[in-house]
Amino acid sequence: MRLLVVEDDRPVATFIAKALRAENHAVDVAGDGEEALLLAEQYDYDLVILDVNLPKLDGFSVLRRIRTQKPDLAVLFLTGHAQVSDRVKGLDLGADDYLTKPFSLSELLARVRAITRRHARPAESVLQVGDLSLDRVQRTVRRAERPIDLTPKEFALLEYLMRNAGRPVSRSMIIEHVWNLGFDTTTNVVDVYINYLRKKIGEGSPTKMIHTVRGIGYRIDAEEDRERQPPGPTDFTQSSS
Repeated sequence: MRLLVVEDDRPVATFIAKALRAENHAVDVAGDGEEALLLAEQYDYDLVILDVNLPKLDGFSVLRRIRTQKPDLAVLFLTGHAQVSDRVKGLDLGADDYLTKPFSLSELLARVRAITRRHARPAESVLQVGDLSLDRVQRTVRRAERPIDLTPKEFALLEYLMRNAGRPVSRSMIIEHVWNLGFDTTTNVVDVYINYLRKKIGEGSPTKMIHTVRGIGYRIDAEEDRERQPPGPTDFTQSSS
């Protein structure tokens, strides 16, 4: 998943981001309320971990703005405010949960998992493309009845492709959402991992599922492989994360 951590205390933000990345999430960090809004408007996040006391724009104001534009975006308040009135205010504004500092890292990670489970629609807990299935909760992959063993990064890449099944995704979009990096035109890491997936998914099956879309990147679907022209500028929009 892609998460946004909004925290002006840099050591705390770094600590949280490192722990979330160890759980194989892509993580962006914002140090003030205005930067948080800019990122939340620009990217599709699964969850925002939001401090209340922020420079430029406080967390309550950030949450109000987020709710007007993305009412379904999950938000976890993380703050030093222990007063009941503050917790009530945050929850009434639309926060999904509230955790006060100092906090246990294991509890934070558990709350993140609980929130994302609640927000995941039942149909999305298992992604299906043809005879290929990916269970996002159990973190397992099967093609027909054959289990497929993937590394964490291969799993994240396949999940991103399957969440955008039938649509082409560019190398830069994959780098951004799976590796959480800016696109480097000299790197071939995406192509390398696509080849890994093709070998593992395609073993023993006559149908190719991961297709190269000339001039753009890759697409996953259950149709027979064939040459497709890239969509026109009015047809191609950036996919969800």
